[in-house]
Amino acid sequence: MDIRRLLTTPVLTRRRIWIAYTVAISTDLLQLLLGPSGWAGIDEVLDVAAMIAISWSIGFHVVLLPTFAVELLPISDFLPTWTGAVAFLVTFRRRQALHAR
Repeated sequence: MDIRRLLTTPVLTRRRIWIAYTVAISTDLLQLLLGPSGWAGIDEVLDVAAMIAISWSIGFHVVLLPTFAVELLPISDFLPTWTGAVAFLVTFRRRQALHAR
């Protein structure tokens, strides 16, 4: 497996952004519904799946790592951390694309 290919930032399309937001909002809502204690590791599985799906759709960025780490803390499931991370990353990628022109 070529690590450079995994770290290459994909071109942001409406579809990719929509997928990232759908994953983030769905994950945040499911974790909110599960409550602060979660169900025997379901929260962690959701976080890993969200990290992978978001990284695939809009590209990996280090801002996703603290989001992943914060999600491991109790009570943080009440915060829309994945949605916030996607909003930040989409804005960052768009500004980066504008400055590259």
